[in-house]
Amino acid sequence: MPDPNGFLRYGRQLPARRPVPVRISDWREVYPPAGEELIREQATRCMDCGIPFCHDGCPLGNRIPDWNDLVRTGNWDAAVESLHATNNFPEFTGRLCPAPCEAACVLGIAGGDPVTIKQVEVEIADAAAARGLTPRPAAVPTGRSVAVVGSGPAGLAAAQQLARAGHAVTVYERDDAIGGLLRYGIPDFKLEKRHIDARVAQLAAEGVQFRTGVHIGVDVTAEQLRAGHDAVLLACGALQGRDTDTPGRQLRGVHQAMAHLVAANRVVAAAGEDRPALATLPDGTPIDAAGKHVVIIGGGDTAADCLGVAHRQGAAGVHQLDLYPQPPRQRDEARDPWPTWPWILREYAAHEEGGERVFAVAVQEFVDDGSGAVRAVRIAEVTVEKRDGRRIVTPVPGTERELPADLVLLAIGFEGTEEQPLLTQFGLTRNARGAIDSRADWQTDADGVFVAGDMHRGASLIVWAIAEGRAAAAAIHAYLGGTNSLPAPVHPATHPLAV
Repeated sequence: MPDPNGFLRYGRQLPARRPVPVRISDWREVYPPAGEELIREQATRCMDCGIPFCHDGCPLGNRIPDWNDLVRTGNWDAAVESLHATNNFPEFTGRLCPAPCEAACVLGIAGGDPVTIKQVEVEIADAAAARGLTPRPAAVPTGRSVAVVGSGPAGLAAAQQLARAGHAVTVYERDDAIGGLLRYGIPDFKLEKRHIDARVAQLAAEGVQFRTGVHIGVDVTAEQLRAGHDAVLLACGALQGRDTDTPGRQLRGVHQAMAHLVAANRVVAAAGEDRPALATLPDGTPIDAAGKHVVIIGGGDTAADCLGVAHRQGAAGVHQLDLYPQPPRQRDEARDPWPTWPWILREYAAHEEGGERVFAVAVQEFVDDGSGAVRAVRIAEVTVEKRDGRRIVTPVPGTERELPADLVLLAIGFEGTEEQPLLTQFGLTRNARGAIDSRADWQTDADGVFVAGDMHRGASLIVWAIAEGRAAAAAIHAYLGGTNSLPAPVHPATHPLAV
């Protein structure tokens, strides 16, 4: 039984981040490991509510009160089992997920402090990793084969579920290493790549085959893939970055945010423990922030990642621009009643490291330095309103000004999965959201071809990717004649908690 007074005896507390001057000199994770005493205290704050709304906040159906209480009582082995029962990769979600489970925690009602669910989760996962991740290969192979295209969290979760059910699984990745955006889209200060490597080793020991540097639709046709496997899962993500037609977009130095992050991550990966060299695009174009005035357009996770990278590359200064007004620090119950996901000011570790956030502004022009390169951005304060489902942005007269800019990064979202040859070869088309539709069994319009993750849902949270990967694996297992059922935490039409 949980401690009914735990939340009264202990306040919410997270482990201290590494000091800013130290952490911006390297690429290691911002948070050091938390002490066991701190984590036990935080787990003790969980009341094991009669109706644990944290379960509804998380699409994985994580047994949050169960493993909180197991940590409270020091039963770490059972906590590991409980956590992995619903989540293939808690060390990823514990580091990267914004924690909708915490937004739905009962302790968060009326502005209270929710349980540090995410921190407890990552400490359980790290405790398991420290002892070594145990492979769980299937006892009896089914003789059926599945191709998984894409090695992000959705693809890897599905691959593990299917391999443990006895199917022969091959994961195809067009990059040179496994992990999808986890590998080259997420900076190491949020997720050191050793965590991915450990999971890849576990999956390989469970029988999953990995083929990197293989672009399905180019190196291997859809027809060849379908002929070699009994089922195919498409989990290629939603990497089509949203662009802008703002005057001056063509200038040198104006880039998609993901181009900057991928270039930086590749350099860090090649450098290992050493401080990396300057980042460049594949054609050799410099995209490094060192010594530059950087402007990041966007207010979400990707923008914050670019901010942290710019600090570590030695930017001369950084402005982060957000189209919308500054959100409140506390939930507005009239707008976002508990337990829905609230619109509040989210301050990431990168914001503590420097830079200036500017709200309620929009770029009117990227200013040419006379040689075809950007030298500044001209911004104006704006009002934003919605009319008939459309966003109307209106500049405020007399508020225009310039910000110096040698490097501009567009972190304004994604428009769905990329147009690519495999879609044409499978006879699939993107819907209005740029995603690929599926039927109720996760199957696309192509027989035996399934879809999951951001490719199906659009750019979303890592917990949704893993949940969809697990659910699609269950559907594929049934399609292949599996005699027992696999966990399916979500349906293709499942949506987050909403008013």
